[in-house]
Amino acid sequence: MTPTKVTNPLAKCLRTVGDDSRLNILCVLIRTKKSCVSDIAEALHMSVASVSHHLLVLAKEGILVSKREGKQVSYSLSQEKFVTDLKKFICKYK
Repeated sequence: MTPTKVTNPLAKCLRTVGDDSRLNILCVLIRTKKSCVSDIAEALHMSVASVSHHLLVLAKEGILVSKREGKQVSYSLSQEKFVTDLKKFICKYK
């Protein structure tokens, strides 16, 4: 089965956050406010490479923002309205 191309921005964003690993990453970031890749990987018992991939996907969609702090890059939730609403939704149902 080939994935269909999603052109609706809302559908694309929901599809992005609908992945279990990405939802778990978002939950960590909701709790911690900001975290680096290795801290998220440790919290979720995932590989750094896998977490890094998911963080890049979420950042590409504008759900996360990254900030370089010395040698580390920390990630936090974007302040976009959609992300704020998404945070409320995740906190209520996750």
